Amino acid sequence: MNNSLRKKKRTQRDYNLGFKLAVVSQVEKGDLTYKQAQKKYSIQGRSTVLVWLRKHGTLDWSKPS
Repeated sequence: MNNSLRKKKRTQRDYNLGFKLAVVSQVEKGDLTYKQAQKKYSIQGRSTVLVWLRKHGTLDWSKPS
């Protein structure tokens, strides 16, 4: 089968730190939920934004509210 006719596999996208911090900021300010941010910016991974929040955010995500 010709390679050009095959469906492209999903590829992992690399997002720069500034973009990640901007998304985290919007979620922490309450402008968007993490799911809304995921949809708005076409972020593929279901937990990607949550990982960014834990890594770059200022809120404590270790304890449930």
